[in-house]
Amino acid sequence: MSQNVDTGKRRFLTAAASVVGGAGAVAVAVPFVSSMLPSAKAQAAGAPVEVDISQLEKGQLITVEWQGKPVWLFRRSDEAIANLASLDSNLVDPDSQLATQQPDYCQNEARSIRDEVMVMVGVCTHLGCSPTYRPELAPEDLGPNWKGGFFCPCHGSRYDLAGRVFLNMPAPKNMLVPPYRFNGDNSVIVGENYEGAA
Repeated sequence: MSQNVDTGKRRFLTAAASVVGGAGAVAVAVPFVSSMLPSAKAQAAGAPVEVDISQLEKGQLITVEWQGKPVWLFRRSDEAIANLASLDSNLVDPDSQLATQQPDYCQNEARSIRDEVMVMVGVCTHLGCSPTYRPELAPEDLGPNWKGGFFCPCHGSRYDLAGRVFLNMPAPKNMLVPPYRFNGDNSVIVGENYEGAA
C-alpha cells in the first residue's frame, strides 16, 4: 500500500465539505432569524394610515384603526368650533398643558391642525373604554350645558369636541391626539407628523 497522500484531492474534499456545511448552517439559520422578525400584520399595524375625508360632512365621525387603536376623524361645525372657547372654565386642562396628549402642532384650543377636522384616539384616559360620540346640544341625559362631545359609558367621563376632559370626571387627562398630517385637502395620514410644524 502506498503512503502517498493526494493533497489536491484532500483540499477538494475539505472545500466541498465546508461548502455543504456552510449551506446547511445558512438553511437552519434563515428560518430561525426570520421567526424573530415582526410579522407582516404587526408591521402593518404600526404603519401610517391614509384616510379619505372628501365625503366627511359636518358633524360626521369616521373610525379607522391605527396601531390597534380606534382613531376618530370628524368634521366640526362652525358652531361647535365657536363653543370650544366657552367651555374653558369647565375643563381640567383647557390649554392641554398638564399632560402631553397631542403633538406640538396641535397645542391650540381646537387641538388640531385645521379647526374643522379633529383627529384623536377614541379611548378614554380613565380605564381605556371607548366613549360614545354625542354631538347633539343639551340632550336630556347630559344636561342643558352640554355643547356636544364624547361620553364614556363605563364610568361617566365627559369630553368636549376637542377631546378635553371636563372637571370632576374620573378621566385624569384629555384624550390623545396622534401624529397626523394632511395630504392635500381631502386626505389625512394618521401616524405621520405634520411637516409645517414650527
